Amino acid sequence: MKKLIVITLFLFQSCLVHAASYEVKMLDFGNDGGMVFEPGFLKVEPGDTITFLPSSTGHFVRSALLPDGHSEWLSKLDEPFTVTLDDAGVYVYYCPPHLTVAMVGVIQVGEASGKDSVIEEMKSFNRRQLQNKKRLWSYIDQIEWSDE
Repeated sequence: MKKLIVITLFLFQSCLVHAASYEVKMLDFGNDGGMVFEPGFLKVEPGDTITFLPSSTGHFVRSALLPDGHSEWLSKLDEPFTVTLDDAGVYVYYCPPHLTVAMVGVIQVGEASGKDSVIEEMKSFNRRQLQNKKRLWSYIDQIEWSDE
């Protein structure tokens, strides 16, 4: 029994050691233009942590598309927000006050599947963006799909 506990603790510790942390800035101006998350696309592994940093005022983050079983998230205005992404798949998020100008971002966690359903759902979501409509698609184009 002691051996099992020691092995379990060792495996748990090794998982924690390999988890990575990333920062995404919420900016008025960045490399992809005005009102952006930077980076706008991330590819990470399950268990990695993302911290959203409001580098400019007037921003917060809300999930728009999540893998099945993952809880939605919504941060507070002008406050850092951290989320751990345990489930593989595609995560799309946005800044609610700036959705019309496509302040959006995409995170691929592990292997991404369900390309057709993600694209269909994002077509509807993309209609709410009045400017920079190609930004979301440029991020989605960076996803490495396992079902292609």
